[in-house]
Amino acid sequence: MNQETLTASALPLSGVRVLDLTRVRAGPTAIRQLADWGADVIKIEEPVNPETETEMGGMRLGPDYQNLQRNKRSITLNLKDPEGVALFKQLVKDADVVAENYRPDVKTRLGIDYETLRAINPRLIYASISGFGQDGPYARRPGYDQIVQGMGGLMSITGLPGQGPVRAGIAICDTTAGLYAAFGIVMALFERTRTNLGQWVQASLLESELAILDLQAARWLVSKEVPTQAGNNHPTMIPTGLFQAKDGYITLQVPGQVMWERFCKAMEREDWLDDPRFRMNRDRSRNRVELNSLITEIFSEHPREYWIERLNKAGIACGAVNSIDEAFADPQVRHLGTAIPVKHPQLGDIALVGQPIRTDRHRATVRSVAPMPGAHNEEILSGLGLDAAAIDELRSRHVI
Repeated sequence: MNQETLTASALPLSGVRVLDLTRVRAGPTAIRQLADWGADVIKIEEPVNPETETEMGGMRLGPDYQNLQRNKRSITLNLKDPEGVALFKQLVKDADVVAENYRPDVKTRLGIDYETLRAINPRLIYASISGFGQDGPYARRPGYDQIVQGMGGLMSITGLPGQGPVRAGIAICDTTAGLYAAFGIVMALFERTRTNLGQWVQASLLESELAILDLQAARWLVSKEVPTQAGNNHPTMIPTGLFQAKDGYITLQVPGQVMWERFCKAMEREDWLDDPRFRMNRDRSRNRVELNSLITEIFSEHPREYWIERLNKAGIACGAVNSIDEAFADPQVRHLGTAIPVKHPQLGDIALVGQPIRTDRHRATVRSVAPMPGAHNEEILSGLGLDAAAIDELRSRHVI
């Protein structure tokens, strides 16, 4: 048994086999969670056409692909060919999970929809990730992160007031939909231990985006208050925001009256406690522009490390506003080991983003780099009983 197998077998999801049909970001994000925690993930891709894909690598050697597709095995199957579908269905017999993010009509057309596969394997967890859901007026629309950020309201509350809607700096809808889908899959696997039955798990970018609005969504649903852009300010807790010190920006949050009193003492401005403009949170909210200006004026007198140390010592939450490289150089981030070093056969020494979850028994690792298409064809197909000659024949006909 090699080291990779030893590591995977100790992880919580070892023994779970996943057939991964997903592409782009939301689906691969979901399946990465399972792969990182020990699942045997077989990534199923279209056969490589040597006439159109001459570059061995390209985006597959890029940072995004490497980070999303690690810890997986790859097989190429032409699902538009009946033989390719037949091979896929053989794999389904022993699979625990099938995940896909086709538009809802595509899987039915290919003959790999949930009802079809459930007849083969009643214990199968079938996960579908889409832009807008599996039915409804938008079901067949192409759904991308940028589009959903706009449609779900996120852009309307992001950015500085008066400067127009702004997209979040990451593919937040894709990532969140992937995380919700992964949770749904694990939930279904857990339920299967009681029922011995699989089920269809569904997640969409639109529903996920609305869910993570959370407080902002509740403000509308409960109080009929339409949230607007607040920039770097918190919509309800003041002072909370971005402030410029002598040598850079710091971010600050002062929640509640007790913290406000501590903050005033730490800033040596206890007169603010009796100032009618700032006495209570509702007062500070009405006069936030004036308060923020006064805070910035004081912060500008010293470097940000001076304020970060002083305020944290007083129990006030604040921190540096870092660039990405500064964030990974931060001593706490380095202590947590968030950047996982990896030896890549072509890229050399690189690092990938680690899992943010740990337990007292487990820490997910990168056991293998993102595979090239079909890297495990022989290994996986031989497990179905095909010999080398049969595999070569399938390859010659572009079935694999």
